[in-house]
Amino acid sequence: MALPEVGTVWEQVRTFTQDDFDRFAALSGDDNPIHVDVEYSAATVWGRPVAHGMFLYSCLCGLLAGCLPGGIQERQDFKFPAPTYTGDEMTLRAEVTAVEGDAATLAVEVIDPRGVTTCIGETVVRLGMP
Repeated sequence: MALPEVGTVWEQVRTFTQDDFDRFAALSGDDNPIHVDVEYSAATVWGRPVAHGMFLYSCLCGLLAGCLPGGIQERQDFKFPAPTYTGDEMTLRAEVTAVEGDAATLAVEVIDPRGVTTCIGETVVRLGMP
């Protein structure tokens, strides 16, 4: 597969459910009540369950795997500046910001319906075998 050009953008829209958060908690072992307990999280500053950061990262990895089949993530850096809730239609976005050799650098983010970025980062994906 050829490397994409700088400026190439891929997007995917997903609406996460409490079942998504619960299944991720079961798989990861991270059953912090802020993610899985509706009553507990209602009493927090967020007011309802929020996504695991690594769940969002995993979803972005899925987007990249679909857009860059066979790509190998060599580096990633993520921050979670705002919560991601269930029931919101979220946009997962990846944009190629640089291409060098057989590697592409991508800006990635998750954006809520109000335009707030809930996850932002950068990743380097190398195509082909190392």
